[in-house]
Amino acid sequence: MNFVVSSNTFLKNLQAISGVLNTNNKSLPILDNFLFEIKDGLLTVSASDTETLIRVNVELIKSDQDGSICVPAKMLLDILKMLPDQPCTFSVDLDKKEIELVYDSGRSKMVGESADEYPKPPKVEGEKNVRVSGELLLKGINKTIFATGNDDLRPLMSGVFFEISSEEINFVATDAHKLVRYTRTDINAEDDTSFTLPKKPLNLLKATVSPEEEVEIKYSDVNAEFNFGDYVLICRLIDGTYPNYRAVIPKENPNVLTIDRVQLLNSIKRVSIFSNKATHLIGFKITGSELVLSAEDVEFSNSAVERLTCSYNGVDIEMGFNAKFLLDLLNNLDSENIEFRLSEPARPGLLIPCEKEEHEDILMLIMPVLLS
Repeated sequence: MNFVVSSNTFLKNLQAISGVLNTNNKSLPILDNFLFEIKDGLLTVSASDTETLIRVNVELIKSDQDGSICVPAKMLLDILKMLPDQPCTFSVDLDKKEIELVYDSGRSKMVGESADEYPKPPKVEGEKNVRVSGELLLKGINKTIFATGNDDLRPLMSGVFFEISSEEINFVATDAHKLVRYTRTDINAEDDTSFTLPKKPLNLLKATVSPEEEVEIKYSDVNAEFNFGDYVLICRLIDGTYPNYRAVIPKENPNVLTIDRVQLLNSIKRVSIFSNKATHLIGFKITGSELVLSAEDVEFSNSAVERLTCSYNGVDIEMGFNAKFLLDLLNNLDSENIEFRLSEPARPGLLIPCEKEEHEDILMLIMPVLLS
């Protein structure tokens, strides 16, 4: 089996799917390989960690026969990175599992493994589907993935919750300290459904989906499949019922602070330098049209105070927040001004952008920290 491919194009395709590979595959070493499959002159390359599989179709300059083989992933990536852009010829002995790579300045050989040993991709049975734009999907992921948790005891919080109806799609993420809900109304789904997607396939989608292309999402109770461009990504969903996130969003928030987002962001950055390194506690005191930010680390006698002018409608209030979480939220908003909606010192605060695009809605929630 012989084929010719552009080295740069091939490298980009392989790097795009290599994010699924684990660094340690002692229990299943076949997963240290890419699966090459040629059929009717088209090369399909797959990478998998058993939970997630991603494959890409690669355009060949030339090929002579169909066949399949597993090729050492790291070795192939390393040699392609060292080559300038040029046609590369792969000569594969399917019986001996030997792969020879010929390029302008030389040749290299490696030994592969049988394609029959490679795990079969999971099937999405009893599937439902929805089509969304790449731009919508990417924005939904980018606006929420940073708020996911890393607690192994609460695996559902380590992924992004997709909540799809005929009228809208909600992307939701929370780590119990902060919560983000990103909503889009420009979709057309036939069925109401929901599922939780793990972090690894989310990052793979971020790396491979183009904003200009359409993405077809197929899903069942167990797996989801994403088809877009030359790629197919299939992954196992996180099992279980996602927490009732709506129950923690306060309905009544009579105290509304409106302020320049960048001004608030920079002020928090400065003041938080002097906060306690364990709690990152920063104080918010709002009186009239003035917001006072304060932080103190009693152990080292460090403290800071800044005053900002704001627009405020509500009663005087004093609250505490984790500065690190606040910065995460503010950094992931794009609007010039934001509303900080508050109710009581012990209840969550809501961050809402004052300016947003058509067909979208963004809500960010942060849990307070009690002031001592």
